[in-house]
Amino acid sequence: MVPSTNRPVRVLAAPDKFRGTATALEVCAAIEVAVFEAGGHCRKLPLADGGEGTLNVFGGGNRMTQVGGPLGSMVDARWSLEGQQAVIEMAEASGLLVAGGPTHNDPMQATTRGTGQLIATAMQHGATRILVGLGGSATTDGGIGAVEALLNTYTLSEIKSRNISVCVDVNTRFLDAATVFAAQKGASSAQIYELSMRLGRVRETYLQQFGVDVENIIGSGAAGGLAGGLAALGCRIVPGFDTLAKIADLDGAMYTADLVVTGEGKFDAQSLRGKVVGGVIDRSGSRPVLVVCGAAERGVTVPPNVTVLPLLDTFGRDLALNETTQCITAVVAQALSS
Repeated sequence: MVPSTNRPVRVLAAPDKFRGTATALEVCAAIEVAVFEAGGHCRKLPLADGGEGTLNVFGGGNRMTQVGGPLGSMVDARWSLEGQQAVIEMAEASGLLVAGGPTHNDPMQATTRGTGQLIATAMQHGATRILVGLGGSATTDGGIGAVEALLNTYTLSEIKSRNISVCVDVNTRFLDAATVFAAQKGASSAQIYELSMRLGRVRETYLQQFGVDVENIIGSGAAGGLAGGLAALGCRIVPGFDTLAKIADLDGAMYTADLVVTGEGKFDAQSLRGKVVGGVIDRSGSRPVLVVCGAAERGVTVPPNVTVLPLLDTFGRDLALNETTQCITAVVAQALSS
């Protein structure tokens, strides 16, 4: 699997996060330890698909602002500003983890208001280009909270004058947001029905107020319809992984690599459809690729140059969950020595 060369092997570490156990930065560091011990060179390139972890592609957050959380109480949300470029993760302000997970979330009350406040704050600090990463949301409010928060501070023409890109990793339409995503946010079957009806009313509001039918926009259902709400204000919905890969110059980094190591918490069929792992594999060409993951779904077909290394299979559940980075180092070291 590992190429034979007359020089130290050059490894590109380009993983996503392992949700709940390791950030993409931490995964990169774990891979680097194994590569260093094997006498190789490692280039670290933490990636994201536009959801949680987007800030890490830009070196992490360098600002902190207190905004309304998903359930009303104030929260401290990280974001970044470099020159006139701002990066925001909606999960920082309106995320499911901020709400305490699905068991503590209130799906009917969860709001994106804080995300709108973060975008407004970035504009107040002079940002003319704003990248908003969606994913990990507690909300199914159709983005109405964020829309109202923005319009409380800026006129529609002011918002449209900024270059605001909304990163998504799904094609879900606006009216399907509750059916597809609300259960994982703690909603019951009855609440999913109510949320779907409410999304229909929000759609009509956007159509009447802005002249935009968000249901016609692919990906508008991302983050419980937040993508659609921001699109109604003139923001652009863009594919998350492709956008971030271009910013990070993944193709340029790939050019000098002998071996690519990517990974995520759970590898399944969805991993190959717009997610980090699938995108890295697609761009790897004929280079060997190691996919390190917490767990892997059986029966997923991968190209012949790809090897999947599930930590759960090698180390068991406790070690894979509680000593994730050490397990990553060990499994990559084994692959490099084989």
